Amino acid sequence: MPFRTMTTLQQWVDDFRDLGYDDADILRVIPQDSDDGSDAGLIAAKLRSVSTTFFVAPGAEEGSTAWAVTFEPREDAAPLPAGRVMALAGELSTLAALCSFLQARSEAFLATSSAAD
Repeated sequence: MPFRTMTTLQQWVDDFRDLGYDDADILRVIPQDSDDGSDAGLIAAKLRSVSTTFFVAPGAEEGSTAWAVTFEPREDAAPLPAGRVMALAGELSTLAALCSFLQARSEAFLATSSAAD
C-alpha cells in the first residue's frame, strides 16, 4: 500500500499529534520489514500505564483501509490499581481515535489516487 511508507505515516502521526491528543506523544513510526524492500512502516509505542508494546497497521488485504492495534504478548500478568487503569483507558481511547484517523486518511488517499488515474 502506498500509504504505508515511512514518510506518509510520519506525516499522518504528526497531523494526529497536532489535533491535541494528550497521549499522542507515545507514538512513533518504525520501519517494517518487507519482502519487496519497500519503504514500509508501522506505528508503534510503549504504553506508559502498563509495560505493553503495540503496533498499529492497516489490514493485510489488498485495498484495505481498516487499521488495527496489535498488542504484543506479555510474559507476566499486569495487575493495575485504579489510577493506572484510568490512565490505560485514556491511552486506549487515543489508540481508537488514531485508528479512525488513519482509516479516514487512507480512504482519502486511495480516493485521490483513484481520481488521478
